[in-house]
Amino acid sequence: MIEAHRPRMCIDAQLETRGVTAQIVRFDIPGPTDTVHAVGRDYHVNMCLTPRPLESRGGYRRRWGPHRLERLGDIFVLPPGEELHIKGGSGRQASLICTIDADLVHDLLGHGLEWDDPHLAAALDIGSAHMRALLFRITAEVRHPGLAAQRMLGFLGGELAIELGRHCLEVAERPMTGGLSGWRLRLIDERLADDLSAPSLEELAKLCALSVRQLTRGFRVSRACSIGDYIEQRRMEAAKRLLMEGESVKTIAFTMGFSSPSSFTFAFRRTVGTSPSTFRQRQGRVLTEPVGS
Repeated sequence: MIEAHRPRMCIDAQLETRGVTAQIVRFDIPGPTDTVHAVGRDYHVNMCLTPRPLESRGGYRRRWGPHRLERLGDIFVLPPGEELHIKGGSGRQASLICTIDADLVHDLLGHGLEWDDPHLAAALDIGSAHMRALLFRITAEVRHPGLAAQRMLGFLGGELAIELGRHCLEVAERPMTGGLSGWRLRLIDERLADDLSAPSLEELAKLCALSVRQLTRGFRVSRACSIGDYIEQRRMEAAKRLLMEGESVKTIAFTMGFSSPSSFTFAFRRTVGTSPSTFRQRQGRVLTEPVGS
């Protein structure tokens, strides 16, 4: 049996205001993990700033049992009162972690949020471009607090709460049927993992034995984001890993099928919020400094 390890955690920077706390946190994960996370009365929003360890999976053991684990995306949310069972590999990772008081969220929305099985599953991999952009703004404010930083965090935290509510509403309004089957979703993920070049919709539709229209509609029902956004996110996850491994921007650009390093840099900045070189410089210390130093 493989021994499970508990990650060591170090808070690099923190900013807080009434009802909202934002932290940039580094994790040193010496070996395969098997941990349970609970956050009490707060909403916990986690966005990875460096790649998550490969094969990171999460599940709600009390609701789903010990064996159902699903992929953890770049952004996941843990609602109040829930426990998230996380398993994954080793490595070092940095994340933005935002906690928002549940009363603040529900006051802004005018009602509580429902967390049934579909909502909990969707919360493990949130593809909302609006939520991602807000979390990048919060990251920048935590790293370099400006004038009235606490008030700004309050505004951004309020926007984040509203986007969370909208995400939940979108999940609730999805058709009960019409999503892609599990084997088709796995085929798409395997294609993105095996070949870093961007697939066309026609290629993926043929792979799944569907029309392009069936593919795009079914994918949005299953993953609550467009297939184009999903492809871009998965490709930039791979780019982050290559950058952290020391590959040059030029090599990564051509490996991923971009016409030039500048076109890759533009796509990376649009998705990640910073240039590849700046990303490498900022996250380099995650690999070189021991947690807690």
